[in-house]
Amino acid sequence: MPDPRTAFPRQPVPDDPAAAAAEFWRYWHDVLPDVSAALGNGCPSQAETLLASAVARLHPDLHFSVDRGGRAIYALVLSGQEDPALRPYTDAWIAGAPPDDAMWEYHDSVPPVPDPAEVTVNVGGRRVGLADVRVVARVDDAEGVVDVAVYHPALADLDEASRTAMTFLPLDAALGERLAAERLRRVETALGEPDDTVDLTRLRALVEELADTVGGAH
Repeated sequence: MPDPRTAFPRQPVPDDPAAAAAEFWRYWHDVLPDVSAALGNGCPSQAETLLASAVARLHPDLHFSVDRGGRAIYALVLSGQEDPALRPYTDAWIAGAPPDDAMWEYHDSVPPVPDPAEVTVNVGGRRVGLADVRVVARVDDAEGVVDVAVYHPALADLDEASRTAMTFLPLDAALGERLAAERLRRVETALGEPDDTVDLTRLRALVEELADTVGGAH
């Protein structure tokens, strides 16, 4: 038996993203009945286990999740965490994806949640509602970016790692991974509530308006 402490061998990186994506979607078609059965039985972790090796074969540094969909019942989300080296693989993957339907939708980055104010997250051993997040947003029209400072009443009581997570997580929830990476420049944590703050819904509108003005995907 192998030593359980031995690291799992790293998957090789495919040379051809398009061919690797096509292999993923062939596997997806074959395994979809089992994925659907696992989700129907309330076992999302089993569904993700069925897909983990296929995602790793596409590229070992990609992350994925099976989530509730915004338009469909389920969403399959693939993320390269905005690493430019992974973008050819996520681009090829979404280009080869089936059309969205009533059951599945597909995203090549983490999408924004419909209403951030309805989200509660577990950070630092406590439940924190994003409805109480306030953000100072300073728009640099010339550069097409926004500098932000994030405040929540719980931030002062969190350890450093949890504080960092609670600074960035609301931004990804409001904007989605890609728009946040594209349009946010400097991100700071505010331990006291600043003046002139906006909530996450208003931040989303502000950043989307900027992206529409200067051009960009969202």
